[in-house]
Amino acid sequence: MSKAIYVSQAPQFPLPFSHAVQAGDFVYISGQVGVDPVTREVAGPTIEAQTRQCLNNIEIILKQVGLTLDHVVKANAYVSKTEDFPAYNRTYAEVFRQPYPARTTAPVDLGAYLVEIDVVAYAPRKRTQD
Repeated sequence: MSKAIYVSQAPQFPLPFSHAVQAGDFVYISGQVGVDPVTREVAGPTIEAQTRQCLNNIEIILKQVGLTLDHVVKANAYVSKTEDFPAYNRTYAEVFRQPYPARTTAPVDLGAYLVEIDVVAYAPRKRTQD
């Protein structure tokens, strides 16, 4: 059984998707971009600003189901410009705590957005390092 999750505080887009879907112990967060949920404007012209906003949007959705970024076990990131990978990695490492989630990062054309991130969170417990 799965449950769709819609969060009024998260950015709204006129597209056919749920902000997240909870299936058993896992929560799948749809791809988020660096758009401020209040102004609906892109957070800034840099990969750093958009990455931070993107992860803030993910945090807003996770909070709705009682979770944090520490529950994230997998992240998929799509970055528009390969030259932004180093700055993206620095910002990602500043926001996520070790041990980091498993991750895939791929270059893809996102139009006006520099980054899009989707994640999978495991609800029963936070990430730990063995």
